[in-house]
Amino acid sequence: MKRHAGFRQRRLAVLLGLYLSSTALYAADLMDNLDLAGGDPDLGQLGGATAQALVQQTGQANLAQLHQNGESLLGLIVQNGSNQEAFILQEGINQMASIYQQGSGNVAGISQSGADNVAQIVQDGAYNTAQIEQSGTGLHSSVTQTGNNQSVLVRQYR
Repeated sequence: MKRHAGFRQRRLAVLLGLYLSSTALYAADLMDNLDLAGGDPDLGQLGGATAQALVQQTGQANLAQLHQNGESLLGLIVQNGSNQEAFILQEGINQMASIYQQGSGNVAGISQSGADNVAQIVQDGAYNTAQIEQSGTGLHSSVTQTGNNQSVLVRQYR
């Protein structure tokens, strides 16, 4: 449990740093992941100056896509391992989404539309699938998968 507490503290520090920063951040090692065309992450940002995205990858053959359209958006994808896929789509205002993957073959996706929504997926293991769909205002969801071959779908509408 101590390992998870330290991970959560580092995650919170990263999220707060991103949220308070006015400069967009990008992953330093994207060139190592051949599945990203030309070494560039798919960061489709249509939002204003407050739309921020961070993708950090270590390992082989990881895929990350993050699309943002709106204001006060924060998207974070961290992948450690191989053959993992993570997708975040944010539309609206004041949205926060984060995906953390450790292991191999994990797939995660978060889709947010509306305002003031928060979603998080944490995967530690192999071949897990998780998806969160939020449409509305003031929705909060968190999924943690530890182990292998698990699947979950969360749909929130308000």
